[in-house]
Amino acid sequence: MDEKLKQLYQGVILKHSQSPINYEKREDADIKIEAYNPLCGDQFKLFLETEGDVVKSIHFHGYGCAISKASTSILVKKVEGKSIDEVQQLLKEYFDMFENDEAHPDEELDAFAAAKSFPGRMQCATLSWESLKKWLKEKELP
Repeated sequence: MDEKLKQLYQGVILKHSQSPINYEKREDADIKIEAYNPLCGDQFKLFLETEGDVVKSIHFHGYGCAISKASTSILVKKVEGKSIDEVQQLLKEYFDMFENDEAHPDEELDAFAAAKSFPGRMQCATLSWESLKKWLKEKELP
């Protein structure tokens, strides 16, 4: 793995696992989404408040490894204030990043591209992202 990417990966994970964004239970939230990995026990709950088609606020709480916690923190940071269409585009870009070898222009997201080098950590890097993606897909069903 490229040394610069490795340092970025470690720095982003350290920052967001020690000081996660919007790490707070919000049981009164409009929407609650469970993210659970039965293989390792990582478990988070996303709490969303929406207004129309905009994610007005998003918080999370739970426990997991540093990678899954940091990844969820970044998800929360990037989704808040975005429209559902923008959230879907962000999710697409995030998952596409793992499929190709091109750097993502957003340094925080690009840091998780390094997870490709650690196959056992891919689920950690995508846990909450997958749960939000699944919820959005189910939401679109008639």
